[in-house]
Amino acid sequence: MSEKILLIVGAGPGISINTARKFGKEGFNVALISRNMESLQKYENELKNDGIAAQGFPGDISSVESLKAAINSVIKTYGKIDILLYNAAAGRPGKPTTLSVGQLVEDFKISVAGALNSVKEVIPHMENGTILLTGGGLALHPYAEYASLAIGKAGIRNLAYSLHQELRPKGIYVGTLTIKGFVQEGTYFSPENIANTFYSMYENQTETEIIFEEK
Repeated sequence: MSEKILLIVGAGPGISINTARKFGKEGFNVALISRNMESLQKYENELKNDGIAAQGFPGDISSVESLKAAINSVIKTYGKIDILLYNAAAGRPGKPTTLSVGQLVEDFKISVAGALNSVKEVIPHMENGTILLTGGGLALHPYAEYASLAIGKAGIRNLAYSLHQELRPKGIYVGTLTIKGFVQEGTYFSPENIANTFYSMYENQTETEIIFEEK
């Protein structure tokens, strides 16, 4: 197939749908993975109303088997993946000592391990591909009240750098966008601005990390 394929793991409102729309308007077909089929159908319809070819694939990111099955369905449908955007994160509110080890591990599975699982599944089906990971300012400046999320964002940042070192020689660009603010419509941190930045990262493929902050 000549069409370019964008796969978004962790499809949802805000960053995911806006990034899907941006890449879709640039000619990409969009595949979306999320646990909720009803939401996937809603996003499919929104994108199709904008003239964008999109399809949802249900999968549970916290489950290796479920996520792998969903990505395999994407591969069977499109034959390849040109860009992976991992936009899933979990982090229940709570200071470090209020979290159980089980809760921390459960959140880490979604925030970081799911990203690695996704990357490992897609790279055999990529040629000069792009991997984009949604980061956060908590990776640089942790906040005790959201300790689990901060640990997850630190993990995704670290993973991005390690993956970049490993995969760049193989022709795959890995980049993370560290968003130092609250994502909100009508502000500098609007999902649309973030989506445009992801597209610039895809076009330029120079920096492993872009710090997205208001100057």
